[in-house]
Amino acid sequence: MIKVNKGEWSEGYAFLKLLADGKLYAADENKERMQDKYFPIIRILREGHEYLPNTSNANVDIYLNDVKIQTLPMADFKTAAHDMFIDIGRLAKGKGSFAIPDAETFFQKIGATTPKAPSTEKADLNVEIHDVQTGFQNIVGFSIKSDLGAAPTLLNPGRTTNFTFEVAGLSPSDIAEINAIDSTRKIIDKMDAINAAGGELFFHSTDNEIFEENLMMIDSQMPVIVAEMLKGFYCRRTKECTLLADEIASINPLRRRKDFYLHNIKELLCASALGLKPATEWDGDDEANGGYIIVKTDGDVVAYHIANRKFFKEYLLRETRLDSPSTSRYGYCELYSEGDKTFIKLNLQIRFC
Repeated sequence: MIKVNKGEWSEGYAFLKLLADGKLYAADENKERMQDKYFPIIRILREGHEYLPNTSNANVDIYLNDVKIQTLPMADFKTAAHDMFIDIGRLAKGKGSFAIPDAETFFQKIGATTPKAPSTEKADLNVEIHDVQTGFQNIVGFSIKSDLGAAPTLLNPGRTTNFTFEVAGLSPSDIAEINAIDSTRKIIDKMDAINAAGGELFFHSTDNEIFEENLMMIDSQMPVIVAEMLKGFYCRRTKECTLLADEIASINPLRRRKDFYLHNIKELLCASALGLKPATEWDGDDEANGGYIIVKTDGDVVAYHIANRKFFKEYLLRETRLDSPSTSRYGYCELYSEGDKTFIKLNLQIRFC
């Protein structure tokens, strides 16, 4: 019996729902379906199978190794998707992983071993779509994000996402007292104590060279912009990316046009969604070269295709925030000295709201 979490069941739901609809609707910046903008689905490729929805005869043809192995009505996929959506809501309450026996039976029937695409596949869903405006057809990969589960992470934390800041204005006794703080909200309390003692943070370095170079693929000043985002989050408790962009533009640390910061923060979010990983060398290309598919709380499935990148970036800006992961696991938020200077590491994690 398959047991996976709500997000993984959501990926399976999106797969069935798209085959039931035979088309992929685009979303605007508010995540609303654009009724007049959609991409007919030619086929979905998964685990060596090809699934071809045919809206003219309302069937889905399933191929394996270029041989048709079965044909099922699109209505079967619609029913399976509907029942699966209901079961996700019914069975997921308070659980991490759970089983949906009826959905598992249907997946086995159509040749899919799991609701989530295998880890060997780069994208969550590989789809051949038809662009109505240009007539162009190609196979593209989409990442899938579900609103049904806990807010997922856009940029995962690690020791690779630590940034080092020099802290000026603290005495040895201040440092000892601040490091001794071990309250239930010790990150907030430590940062408040640094501020109360007159400490001031100055960006020193990005800890991981690969991540630094990845950021500089976006813009040579991107590490400085991210450092300002971290100062806004940890020192001033501004967590929403849209508010951080406004705040940094007002501070204007690089003396650039105000929209310079907004543009680059959007680019960072977009890159993180489509390919950039902190510990892996990134060539600047999109790994999910189709874009993003969203499973909404009402069961609708919409997409941000890279052709609508503007809407996608606006959506990411509105829907993301910074978060603080485990300090012990990622080794940050502890004052330390090197020579006559004092430093602290702050960690970057970007999560959906």
